[in-house]
Amino acid sequence: MNRPEKTRLGDIIVEQKLLLPEQLAAALKEQERTGQKLGRLLVESGLITESEISHALSRQLGIPYIDLARYPVKPDLVRLLPEIAARRYRAIVLDEEGGFLLVGMSDPTDLFAFDELTRQLGREIHLAVVAQTTLLTVIDKTYRQTDQISDLARALGEELGEVTFDFGTDGISDTAEQAPIVRLLQTVFEDALKMGASDIHIEPQQEALSIRLRIDGALHPQTVADLRIAPAVALRLKLMAGLDISEKRMPQDGRFAIKVNHAQIDVRISCIPTQYGESVVLRLLNQSGGILSLERLGMPPDTLGRFRRTISRPSGMVLVTGPTGSGKTTTLYAAVAELNKPHIKILTVEDPVEYRIAGINQVQVNEKIDLNFARVLRAFLRQDPDIILLGEIRDAETAQTGLRAAMTGHLVLSTLHTNDSVSTPLRLLDMGIPRYLLAASLRAVVAQRLLRAICPNCTEEHALTPAEHEWLTAELAHPAGHAYRHGRGCSHCNHTGYRGRVGVYELLEMTAPLVEAANHADPTRFLEAANSQLAGRTLRRRAVDVVLAGRTTVSEAMRIDNELEG
Repeated sequence: MNRPEKTRLGDIIVEQKLLLPEQLAAALKEQERTGQKLGRLLVESGLITESEISHALSRQLGIPYIDLARYPVKPDLVRLLPEIAARRYRAIVLDEEGGFLLVGMSDPTDLFAFDELTRQLGREIHLAVVAQTTLLTVIDKTYRQTDQISDLARALGEELGEVTFDFGTDGISDTAEQAPIVRLLQTVFEDALKMGASDIHIEPQQEALSIRLRIDGALHPQTVADLRIAPAVALRLKLMAGLDISEKRMPQDGRFAIKVNHAQIDVRISCIPTQYGESVVLRLLNQSGGILSLERLGMPPDTLGRFRRTISRPSGMVLVTGPTGSGKTTTLYAAVAELNKPHIKILTVEDPVEYRIAGINQVQVNEKIDLNFARVLRAFLRQDPDIILLGEIRDAETAQTGLRAAMTGHLVLSTLHTNDSVSTPLRLLDMGIPRYLLAASLRAVVAQRLLRAICPNCTEEHALTPAEHEWLTAELAHPAGHAYRHGRGCSHCNHTGYRGRVGVYELLEMTAPLVEAANHADPTRFLEAANSQLAGRTLRRRAVDVVLAGRTTVSEAMRIDNELEG
């Protein structure tokens, strides 16, 4: 492609009647004052959309417009252009054919950028127009820092040589020897935040140190490093959390806060001794993300309405159940955030306190000084609360104290590790809770799971496998009569076909028939009554509904069902 002719974005937009001349004049005046790029200023002021700008440039310059949200980006080609240049010139290499490179630019009228791109790539380039916001998203996903992490880990390994870190030493400070470790960990955290990871797993294996990220519930390898750096990394993280660096034989837990790219991140750390060294897992809690509202949890309208009515009652216990990582705490925080009013006193006891909420008194348990859930809960009852949040029911004493508090005029919200809502009351009975107390205090049980959502940028039709067809026949009379989708895999979803997660919920209300059945000595009476109430609204059926809506895959729904059966 020949060098584009010099033209101005404002003239193009006015010529194509997307903007009035006087609107352009006002925008140019504001641009003089702020120094902001004209296109960005127009979009942020609401005068025009990014899509309109991109299509206008495409028509005027006679070059294609490419929707990066649906374009199969090739990471190897993208990296032909250094990341710093891609960000500076808002450009991305998209394809290679006939001896030239196809380069997408958010502003192809920038002649200086065109010249620099040609020089840096050393090839003839043809231009396409891309939307800036989508471009920056693709750049974030594609220019991941895995190479930099590997390089830092390799450099650290070379610096350490055969040196073995002594966990018994004290007085470790931020000397020059610590600088490579700090840079490595900073880069690991930045990459994890960029990819939306919930956890970082740092695991010493027989011959290498493995670093993996948990993204949307699944683990993804980040890098493999020299095993010699494992003690140094674990030592540094333990120092950050204020843990005992001389203790490497026993598990330790702690927390610390860091700032990554202007985001405040609370980090929970767990260290356990393994055969080849200390394994460290870091749970990342992004405080800048805020707490989800009940509407954003994804509950079906009928379930949401019943859940709201239940938590609006002045007393009783509401339990949220599911395995670790199923979003129980998120649901509880959403409920508490909605109930948080100036005239209501809310107390929480958690391990740990994950999110700080203004206006709520939150207590962190500390087993070392015997400050456990049951002890804090007993103290809470003397604090005149309206609502109590118990982070988790772990034993019979906590369960019984919580149910008695619910019976005496308090709303108690808590979690329990059970597979589904029906088995929860029976689990409490197995823990030794009296039937009368359970029947009088328990108001509802919410069971939930998180399904990985299909990436919206690479979703496509999917033909059922025989196994999927057979599984669906349990819920659908004619599975073949519906449309199904899956993700092809693209740069937006790290080529997994999934991006984000969607919740599925079942709500069991302790109605009068269920209370009567719970008081009966024969548990089958309760099971029959509970299953009758949940007919058509079980976790399995909700997962199938999400599949039919095109939001997740059949295989993902089957995975959740296997958990329920397990």
